[in-house]
Amino acid sequence: MIIQKSTNPRISTFDPDNFSFGNTFIDHMVICEYENGKWGDVKVMPYGGLPFSPAMMGVNYGQACFEGMKAYKDPNGDVFLFRPEKNFERINKSAKRLAMPEVTEEMFIGGLKALVDIDRAWIPQGEGMSLYIRPLIFATEEALKARISDKYMFAIVATPAKSYYTEPVSVLISDFYSRSANGGVGSAKAAGNYAASFYPTQLAIEQGYEQIIWTDDSTHEYFEESGTMNVFVRINDTIYTPPTSEKILDGVTRDSFINLAKKRGIEVKIEPVAVKTVIEAQKNGTLKEVWGVGTAVVTSVFQALGYKGEKLMLPTLPAEESYALTLQKDLVDIQTNKSEDPFGWRVLVEKKIMETA
Repeated sequence: MIIQKSTNPRISTFDPDNFSFGNTFIDHMVICEYENGKWGDVKVMPYGGLPFSPAMMGVNYGQACFEGMKAYKDPNGDVFLFRPEKNFERINKSAKRLAMPEVTEEMFIGGLKALVDIDRAWIPQGEGMSLYIRPLIFATEEALKARISDKYMFAIVATPAKSYYTEPVSVLISDFYSRSANGGVGSAKAAGNYAASFYPTQLAIEQGYEQIIWTDDSTHEYFEESGTMNVFVRINDTIYTPPTSEKILDGVTRDSFINLAKKRGIEVKIEPVAVKTVIEAQKNGTLKEVWGVGTAVVTSVFQALGYKGEKLMLPTLPAEESYALTLQKDLVDIQTNKSEDPFGWRVLVEKKIMETA
């Protein structure tokens, strides 16, 4: 690994109480290039722009995938990653589906740890604070030819993060648009999946909703995901969530919620969730909660479901009665080293680069 420290660090200008998530970038990034059938050296280098052509194949033909993950700083200043091996496995699953070269563990895990270590001062401390990390792979060959690219770049960039979606949101159950289809790339974290979701989401916002619950492409009778999140439904005291498939992303937060719920003795059923069942449960009063989970937001609790012109309100539960908020707290406490980690999910980032550089 090649490490080039920034000669003009911006950390002194960073205000952890006043910053914009997604637009504030840390001092360094990770870059590794693929050419002639192999990956080159992993480089930790100052964050900044790179020279690319509009003819780059990743832009023209969509060979691009990414991951979303976080690093956390505890009150002692120790820094932790959360289940990075799951993101490593998934980015390679995405790369394979998009006919791109897989990355090595040294590139991914080693690159993550090096970047977080050298820029650990950028990780804000406090409730809901973290460093959001974006590993990505994209085609870089300059060629207007509809084929597999010969050149790629693996990169990791990061931005400080704070809590958002803190208020319950209203979501529209889609009865026309779908996030993915059988045989498609729904189980891959492909960049194009997000581009295709923006227009239907815009239409939902115009109707007074913040997000969409995506349904299956063939019948629109079953829940799949919500916005960019996996979706959970609580009917009485049982949690239901759709099984992952070639259409549904295998979310790390989703898997963590399932394990935490089971640890608490909460019944979890991983099975198809019918729209009809959810609507009926809302009508008869057995629908207690619906929520989405994902890395960036952790948990987004829904206050209303829109369906066929009707807005169906959901109960407002105290935090201590809400499975969504209880499991969120369980998860965040593990991530931030406030509680024991019985699953071995928390990974300490040792101080290596800063001490030896």
